[in-house]
Order: sequence, then structure tokens, then C-alpha cells
Amino acid sequence: MPSENAAAGLPASLKHTDLEVKDAQLIFQTVWNELEAEIGKEKLRFPKEIILLGGAPGAGKGTNTPFILQTRGLTCKPLVVSNLLTGAEAQRIKDAGGMVGDRQVIGTLFRKLLDAEYFNGAVLDGFPRTKVQVECLKMLFDKMHQLRRDFYTTPLGVYFPQPIFHIMVLFVDEKESIARQLKRGRDVHVHNEEVRRTGIGELLEERGTDLSEDRARNRYRVFKEKTYDALQSLREVFHYHFINAQGPLDEVQRNIIHELQYQSSLELDPRTYDRLRNLPIANEIVLHARQELVRRLDSYEIQHADLFKRVIGIIETKIMPIVKRHSLSGIAFVSSEDPVFEEPLALAMLIDVFSERGYHAVIDVQRQEVPEQFDLTTGKIACRTKKVYRMQIRFAASEIRRG
Repeated sequence: MPSENAAAGLPASLKHTDLEVKDAQLIFQTVWNELEAEIGKEKLRFPKEIILLGGAPGAGKGTNTPFILQTRGLTCKPLVVSNLLTGAEAQRIKDAGGMVGDRQVIGTLFRKLLDAEYFNGAVLDGFPRTKVQVECLKMLFDKMHQLRRDFYTTPLGVYFPQPIFHIMVLFVDEKESIARQLKRGRDVHVHNEEVRRTGIGELLEERGTDLSEDRARNRYRVFKEKTYDALQSLREVFHYHFINAQGPLDEVQRNIIHELQYQSSLELDPRTYDRLRNLPIANEIVLHARQELVRRLDSYEIQHADLFKRVIGIIETKIMPIVKRHSLSGIAFVSSEDPVFEEPLALAMLIDVFSERGYHAVIDVQRQEVPEQFDLTTGKIACRTKKVYRMQIRFAASEIRRG
């Protein structure tokens, strides 16, 4: 007898997805209506930035979460979804390597995200884990945009910034995952035995999946079959970061830094970004600075050889002797009244020469009044104005062994 899905002329997988979407819509709307009725629409202030940290069991989510928080400048504690679900039945399901129901997860998590400490951002460890949770996450994102539109021109607009969602997946293969889970179980067991023996320290949670290879393998397979697919489905919707966590910790953390680099076009309010966009970014200026410096220096030699020669001569005979006397401090102050610097190009040459040699030169032009003639009859003093070119030359100071 053909299945209901086949009779409907649709693939079973597609029909299953449609059911999950309907379940998600029902769960989300129920939770959202409860929150809005309880605290009011204007108090639905979710975090501006949400980093959804998923990963294989043993991939290092707990180890790397503090580092991720530090990288993003967040001071709140991570939200470990499994720790929010503390009921006896929920614990039994987790111990067996399974997952708690979507309705309970969504309701508990959304309520927690409204705590004021998470307004600037939150890291969620272990969410989403199912396709229903994925759909609820998309709906939350849409609702946050709707709230932003609703309050955009009101005094409350500051509480509804442009939302940013990151999906970060730490991945290890099945063999590595099982090995790490079992090692963690052994380490926790040894730690707890020592605490019980000495009475010093705190007992750590002993997970059932960390004590059995079969349970550890089952937990990994649940991750691959449900969580991993769910996270993959979000890569076209949110900022997606796949981190190979098989390597050493420092290598993993370098990958995390690279993936979470600041991007103003994604994080700033569009109005703010439009205001700033015409100002060049520092690394864009620096990118070709060396090539431009070489081009200018060559042009000085080819097109302005006499002036360039005079500037180099002043640097060699009058400035460098003073710089050398200050080699321990890394900074020298030099004044010059040489008329060659009346030519603006000469000042540019001097700065470029020092830059090419690895120094940082700053020049300040000061005008001073110098008495030149005194009129005995009127008592007036005639002055002339002279220019003094004050130069500050900075460079790496000498390291002196002390003590």
C-alpha cells in the first residue's frame, strides 16, 4: 500500500520538512505570544549579536567559548542550552545521548535571551540542534527585524539594533570525538574522586555519554544526523563559520579569530555605515603604501635631483648626528632654519626618506618674530618673521639590559 506521502505525489523527505516547518511555526508563535503578553512588545529586547556555537561532542565548545567571548568583547557568561534544561526527565534524555523537546528548548532559551546582561551579545552553546529549532531561529531573526522597523523612529529605537547572527561549527571526526569524550569522562572521574577524598574543590558533572563508548558514539551520530544537518541548512541565511577543531588549541583559536574579524558593513547600523563609508579604511591605505613610497623616491631622484641631493645632505650632516645621540631613547627632536625647506616638496622628501629608512618623522612649522631694528624716535621695534622647522624623529629604541 503506497504511503500517504507518495499518494500526495511528494517525496517523503519534502513532506517531512513541511511538517517540521508547521511544528516550528506553532511552537514559535505560542512562545512569542506568551512573551509578548507577559512583558510587552517594547520589552522584547533580544541580543544585538548572537553566536550560535555548535559542534561535535568533544570538539572543544566549552574550551573555546571564553576565547570567543573575549574575541567579540562580550562579558556575559555563555548560554549552555543543555544547562538550562535541568528537569529530571530532561536529564534522563541527555544522559542517554538524546535531545530534549523543541517546545521546552525554545521557550526556555528565548526567555533567557531577554536578560539585560545579554543585550550586547550572547554565545549559545548547543543551539540549534534540530530542524524545528532552525526554523524557530529564522523566525526569531525575522521578528527582530520587524521590531526594529516598528521602533526605528521612536525613542526606543536604540533598544532594537540590527541583529547579527553567526553560526560557528567546531568539527572533529567520529574517532576523535569518541576519544575526547571518554578522556573527559576519565579526567572528571579522577577529579571527583580527589574532591571526595580531600574535601577540596567542587564536583564536576559526570556525563553518562562520557563513560560509555557506545553512548559516546550514539551522541556523535545524533549530532551528525540532526544537529550538523540543521546547522548546515543555515549557511545561506546567516554568517557561517566552519572551524576544523582536530588540531592544537592555538591553531583552532587562530581560525576563530580569522572567522570573527570585525566587518563594519555587517555590524553597524546602515545609517552609521553610510555616514562613514567615504572615509578610507586604514589597511586599504597601508596596502600599497610601500609601493607608493618607492615610486615617490624614484621620482625625486629623476625629476628633482638637485633638491633631493640638498635634502639628503642636510639629513646626513645635521639631523642624523642628533638622532644617533638619542638612539637609546628612540626619539629625537631637531630644529632647522635651513631655507631649503621653504620648498614644500623638500619637507615631503625628508619625511619619505626617513620612512624608507624605518623612522617615523613629523614636522611642525613654527613662525617666530625676531627683532631687527629699533626706532629711537618712535620707540617702535621692527621685526622679521623667521620659520623654524621642528622635527620629531621616532624609531625603535635600543634595549638595555637592566639589573
